Order: sequence, then C-alpha cells, then structure tokens
Amino acid sequence: METPTMRQRFEEYIFGLQEEIITSFETLDPNAPKFKRDSWLRAHQGGKGVSGVFFAPPPTDASPGPQTVLEKAGVNISVVHGMLPPAAIKEMRADHSSIPYDEKTSLPFFAAGISLVVHPRNPHAPTVHANYRYFEISEKATEGEGTGKVVAWWFGGGSDLTPSYLYDEDARHFHTTLQNACNQHGSELYPAFKKWCDEYFYIVHRQETRGVGGLFFDDLSTEKHARLSDDVKRPRSSEEIFDFIKAVGNSFVPSYLPILERRMSMPSTDQQRRWQLLRRGRYVEFNLVYDRGTKFGLKTPSARIESILMSLPETARWEYMTDMGSDLESEEGRLIAVLKQPIDWVGLENL
Repeated sequence: METPTMRQRFEEYIFGLQEEIITSFETLDPNAPKFKRDSWLRAHQGGKGVSGVFFAPPPTDASPGPQTVLEKAGVNISVVHGMLPPAAIKEMRADHSSIPYDEKTSLPFFAAGISLVVHPRNPHAPTVHANYRYFEISEKATEGEGTGKVVAWWFGGGSDLTPSYLYDEDARHFHTTLQNACNQHGSELYPAFKKWCDEYFYIVHRQETRGVGGLFFDDLSTEKHARLSDDVKRPRSSEEIFDFIKAVGNSFVPSYLPILERRMSMPSTDQQRRWQLLRRGRYVEFNLVYDRGTKFGLKTPSARIESILMSLPETARWEYMTDMGSDLESEEGRLIAVLKQPIDWVGLENL
C-alpha cells in the first residue's frame, strides 16, 4: 500500500476540519437553517471543492426577520491543480528559489485550502476569519508519470478576529488560544505571526487595522524564512509544519465558539447595529482593495466567483463623514483607538 502524499493528507485534514467547524455552528443554533453544502468541479482545469454556506432567507412579508445567531457564514474548501504561468512563477521565486524559471515554461501546481468567514447577527459578537492552505509546484511529468517531481512546496494561513464592540476578555481569549497552539512548535511563532497579521490586515486608506488581529503566515517550508530566525526552534520539515498547521487549525473552534456563545444573545440597540454595519463596510473595503486571496481569485481563469466573494457580509453601510467613532470616550471610539494602535493582548493577561 502506497504511503499517502502530503497532497492527500492535507486534503483529508481540511475536509475533516470543515465538517467539525460547520457542525459546531449548527449545534450552537439548532433551530437555524443548516449550512448549505455545495460541491463543485473546476471547469477547464482540474479541481474540486465544497462550499459550506450559511444564510437565512429574508421574510417575504412584513413579519420580523430571522433571529438566527449567524447572519452569513462560509466554510469553504478548494482543491485545484493546473499550470502556473511564467509571470506567476517569477513572483513566487522571491521566496522559493528552488522553482525553475526560464521566462517561457509553465509548471504544474497544486493548491488546497480551507477558508472561512463568519458574520454573526448580534453587534456584540465579532466577525472571524481563518484560512489554512498548502501549495505545491512540480516539474512537468514525463510520459507515464502521474505527477512530476515536486520542486517547491509551502504552507500558509492564519486566523483573525474583527469585533464591532471591543471586549478585552474576548481578544485575550482568542489570542491566548492561538498562542498556546503555536507554542507547541516554537516560542517565536506567535509573536512573529501576530505582528505579520497586524501588518497584513491594515486598511491603508483608513489608517487602521481591520480588527484586533490574530495570526497570519505564509511560505512555511524547509527554506529560510524572512520573518523567522534560523537558529531557533521552529517547524522545518513538511511533517513538522503540517503538525503546526493542524495545531492552529484545530484551535479555531475553542478560540472562537466561547466568544460567540458569550455575545450572541446580548441585547443591542439600533445605534449599535448601525455601527456594526459601518464596521462591515470597512471589512468590505479591505477584502476588495487589499486582500491577496480575493484579488488572486478574481483574476484566476474559471474562478468560482460566488465562493471567492462569500467573505463579504450580507449587509454593510457607508456614511459620508460619519461621526460615529470620533468620540474617544465612547465604546465605538475605544475600538477605533485599538485599531489605530494594535495591542499585545496576551501581554495584557499578565498585567
């Protein structure tokens, strides 16, 4: 019996994680509609996926709208393969020098990942995002071979929290859970990836972060990494990095579900809903203007647009020169202050 490849093992892992996450949300709100599992095949090039999407259809009459815990959510998997054009290869060689490049030759690639975004209904319950992925580039297969020799591979991912109303205990819980998962594999990982997250999820034209952060990382492989010291303990082999990915992936439910349970039934006002929708507008701005995954997906031939845009909230709001958040003594202003100057949430635990 052949040993499963990393492609096969990662694919099996993310399908299991998807089911665990969806089941946890369905269990939390048993009277809500179930997630819609939508299986798909990639046209023209190879690939497949399952989009697990939650939405509550609006009423068709004047009756009150749905009272579900979630307003919109997606827990999506894609497993795709095809040919990588020379321009993309050239860009990737900056972090992966082992990839051959001659300006003319395309190379086979494989990419698999789980990506999720959850927008709860209650303004006190934060939005959450997570993504874990594996990428592989190989030589062209010779006749009779299934796949060519792998010339480069790497893992990436992360998870981050985006509240409309700031609860310090929620941010501490989220970050501490992620730190504990990271520390099993090296003490440098959490601070490096937390800093990277704050930098990545930054809305330049607003001069604020999208939320209170979490983890963001990419290009984890056996090669040297620009953001990690080469002389400290960290996962280096494919097995060690895959174990790290599973640790942080498995930390999603315990990092977020307790927060959602605490906030999902809190009373809220129309003014707080207004602020929530304004913050969701910021979420849309980041995803459409800056997010690399969204931009890459929209440029990909035969891309599944519905799955790419599932990260956007069902409802958002923009106001011309809004005054909400300008009073630093208000709850809204307190959030803005933290988005302007990221905090060491784990360090607060020890004060």
